[in-house]
Amino acid sequence: MKLNRIVSLLALVVGIAAAPVSAQAQMKVGTIDMKQVFDSYYKTKDAEAKINESRAQAQKELAERLDTFNKAQEQARKLNDEAGKSELSEKAKAEKVKGLNEKLQELGVMQREVQEFQQTRERQLSEQSVRSRNSLVEEINKIVSDVVKTNGYDLVFDKSGQSLNAVNVLVHSKDSFDFTSDVLSKLNADQKKK
Repeated sequence: MKLNRIVSLLALVVGIAAAPVSAQAQMKVGTIDMKQVFDSYYKTKDAEAKINESRAQAQKELAERLDTFNKAQEQARKLNDEAGKSELSEKAKAEKVKGLNEKLQELGVMQREVQEFQQTRERQLSEQSVRSRNSLVEEINKIVSDVVKTNGYDLVFDKSGQSLNAVNVLVHSKDSFDFTSDVLSKLNADQKKK
């Protein structure tokens, strides 16, 4: 899909270059650094803080569960050591082995619960991150669209966009084409009001 976008973009650029000079003079081109816009948007930092807070809470909960699991493991080790004592009667050994088997089954259940908890929390954090990112991108794109319409740009390139070879798609542009700061000032205007 990215390859199709790049091919389409290159075809468009070649078409523009082949157009008569008078048509080119009327076309208004703009550039924006979407990575800079995203990273400098105050809501991005707020969203990252919320996700980091959720991640820290999940790590705390996981640590508590692992602590409980480790204590149960230690109890199983003690039961195993006690069951191996030669001075115990056969009946006492049988009771210790039975207790050990029950503890081992409990450990198996606890281990699965810890793994399920960890996987669930990781999935939830990932989903939260994607929802947050999508919401931010939607807000950013709305402001970009407003600036594009207001300033009458015919063509806008993202300076931070990269090709499949991890090379910037836009190799060079005049600084006068860039309207990144305009978008950032509109996005971050709400922050100053708070």
